[in-house]
Amino acid sequence: MIRSILRWVLAWFYAIAGYFHLASPEGFLAIMPPWVPAPEAVVFWTGIAEIAGAIGLLQPWSKPVRQAAGAGLALYALCVWPANMHHFAMDLARASSGEPGGLGLAYHVPRMMAQPVIIWLALWVGEVTRWPLARHK
Repeated sequence: MIRSILRWVLAWFYAIAGYFHLASPEGFLAIMPPWVPAPEAVVFWTGIAEIAGAIGLLQPWSKPVRQAAGAGLALYALCVWPANMHHFAMDLARASSGEPGGLGLAYHVPRMMAQPVIIWLALWVGEVTRWPLARHK
């Protein structure tokens, strides 16, 4: 029951994020590390990946599709971690220079700490892993 509820929560989270990647890419482009090639295409395709992963997680008739979606979203969360770290570094640099703006430590520290949890959650709700909640025989 909990897995099903969290599957829906994660799917909605990714679907909404995917929508914003497509509808308002400017914010995502602003935090893109400079070494990423074709940033507009990357933001577009990451939005598509989030929406596809969300749809895949919610397929009730196909465990392999849910597993593929969970693994894909976990890999996605791992791959966007550098952009999150870049965003964190940009905001710290902005704050240390006295420039206004940025989201501050209260946003970035929990976000960095949540990333491994989000990766695990995608794997768990996608039924790729049962760890650490599996019953031992």
